[in-house]
Amino acid sequence: MREPDGVGGVLAECYHAAMTTLYIRDVSDAVAQTLKERAAAEGKSLSAYVGGELSKIASRPTNTQIVARLRERDRSLGPTSTEILEAVRAGRR
Repeated sequence: MREPDGVGGVLAECYHAAMTTLYIRDVSDAVAQTLKERAAAEGKSLSAYVGGELSKIASRPTNTQIVARLRERDRSLGPTSTEILEAVRAGRR
C-alpha cells in the first residue's frame, strides 16, 4: 500500500475511507428540481444538501424503536384509563 502524500493526502485517505457513495435512481424531475432549489437556497451543492437531509433521517428513531421505548416506560404514576376518558368527555362538553 502506498503512503499518502503529505497532510492533504492523509486527509483525502481518511475522507474516502469514511464515506460511501449512494446512487439514487428513479427520482422524478419535479423532486430533483425541488432539491436543487433548496440546496441553492442554502448555498450548498445538491450532494451536500441531500447528504445532510439523509443524515437527519438516519438520526431519527424508527416507529418500531419509538413503540419499543414507549412500552418500556413505567406508567404506574400516570393517569388511569378512567381518568383519561373522563378528561376527554369533559373536553367535549
